Amino acid sequence: MAEKKSLFAYAKKDIVSGLIVFLIALPLCLGIAQASNAPLFSGIVAGIIGGIVIGYLSKSQLSVSGPAAGLVSIVVGALAELQAFEIFVCAVMLAGLFQVILGFLKAGTFANFFPSSVIEGMLAGIGLTIIFKQLPDAVGYNGPDQLIGMRDGERGMNFEILTGITDHIKIGALLITVIGIAILALWQTKRMKKFQLIPAGLLVVLIGTFLNMLFKTTAGTLHLDDEFLVQLNVPTSAKDFFAQFSFPDFSGFLNPKVWQFGAIIAVVASIETLLCIEATDKLDPMKRNTSGNAELKAQGIGNMLSGLIGGLPITSVIVRSSANINAGAKSKLSAIFHGVLLLTCVASIPAILNYIPKSALAAILIYTGFRLARPALFRHMYKVGPTEFIPFVVTAVAVALPFLGLLKGVAIGFVINIFYLLRANMRIPYYYRRVQSDNGDITRLELAQEVSFLNKGSIKETFGSIADGSTVIIDASKSEYIDYDVLEEIREFHDVQAPNRNITVSLVGFRNDYKIPQGSNVHYQMMDELASDKTAKTSAGKHKKLLRELNAGRPPVNE
Repeated sequence: MAEKKSLFAYAKKDIVSGLIVFLIALPLCLGIAQASNAPLFSGIVAGIIGGIVIGYLSKSQLSVSGPAAGLVSIVVGALAELQAFEIFVCAVMLAGLFQVILGFLKAGTFANFFPSSVIEGMLAGIGLTIIFKQLPDAVGYNGPDQLIGMRDGERGMNFEILTGITDHIKIGALLITVIGIAILALWQTKRMKKFQLIPAGLLVVLIGTFLNMLFKTTAGTLHLDDEFLVQLNVPTSAKDFFAQFSFPDFSGFLNPKVWQFGAIIAVVASIETLLCIEATDKLDPMKRNTSGNAELKAQGIGNMLSGLIGGLPITSVIVRSSANINAGAKSKLSAIFHGVLLLTCVASIPAILNYIPKSALAAILIYTGFRLARPALFRHMYKVGPTEFIPFVVTAVAVALPFLGLLKGVAIGFVINIFYLLRANMRIPYYYRRVQSDNGDITRLELAQEVSFLNKGSIKETFGSIADGSTVIIDASKSEYIDYDVLEEIREFHDVQAPNRNITVSLVGFRNDYKIPQGSNVHYQMMDELASDKTAKTSAGKHKKLLRELNAGRPPVNE
């Protein structure tokens, strides 16, 4: 058993990496709260709890938790329906409770059962949602109220914003957004690798703030007023500071929708966390493994506490976790230290944060959304094939549409995925090899790994098409599951149809519990001998090819 190291065993490296993660997390905490239509302070609260509490409780040494872009759509939809933030945080507390229960139920592996095409589609849809919802802040929109719903309550994409936005924009905000996105994109290139120790998000915030100050002194018309800047309360005492925390309205627990959103947040946050933990463990230079069940418990406790004091829902976040690893972190101290820095920052210098333009945060979020819904991902899924691409793109669009949202969008994606799964199952009930010569006609049907009731029709049609007087080998040696209805068809063919049509049937490889009469392998030898005949014709492939071959030249059936 490996010796348990002190929390401060790698303090020097962890403190440096914790500082870097803090600089990345600060603008993201503010930006995700902004995108969620939630109080900006709630994003900081979630970052603090994710860093200090979950960082300490988690068994993962390198993952970093906080508010996540992947939950933005859910938070927006929940706030729109529940109306009050104090009611919404009840759902966050319930989500945490559900996660703890999932941890005790050992559900830490259930993310493995979600199709990757649906998960990728969900994230791409969230990315599209974030992009559209940030357009008002990105351009400094200050027009008629009918478009404000784009960021204050409506979920998903709203194309109305594109038709009226051009008449009500602030050039200064647009410039800051464009420059910010350019910096973020440039920072990903190999040429800028030596500068990447400086977090791109922090640089965007600093340059955006500097530009707005410059606009005030040199070009007043470009300057952004307070309504376009971050607006955090500036406490003058400890009492004022603690007054910023939003405590739950416990009457919310009587609202069925609160329970519904709590369950949705728990499921999505758990999936995102488990996927992130898996990715983080793969990136860990020390190759440590994290228990998914233990992580769900830690995340659940963190979310219960976050909801209790007015924070957004929390997940493990791959952006911060990978940055933590790249910065040289060795233990969970780095995540804890980044949470301490967030707490120190919001307690001591909130007035400085109020100089940050919302358009700078919008630039970070638009680029985050672009990364989630990047064109390269669409191209990759397209190349994989329609069975992956169609569920992916349908999920992405459905999640992004305002009248559907995340839950319905994912459900639609699941239905499409199941359709393709069933379709694939129906398409290949068996593979065949057929040898024909003047001396005989032998067909081998090698049943698929799983033969469901959906394959009954194809198999029944095959049995009805097999030539009278021929020999058939039905081989189940590679089958792990054969549906009862299919077994009944095989029995009926073997016991009734085949004798009446002078067909010899050899049943091979069936499990004993199927109670199918087993034949010998002698017909395999006969098949090989027949194939060596000079007049022999051999064919092989999937069931549709055999059906075409068997039915070729047959007279049409009169109805």
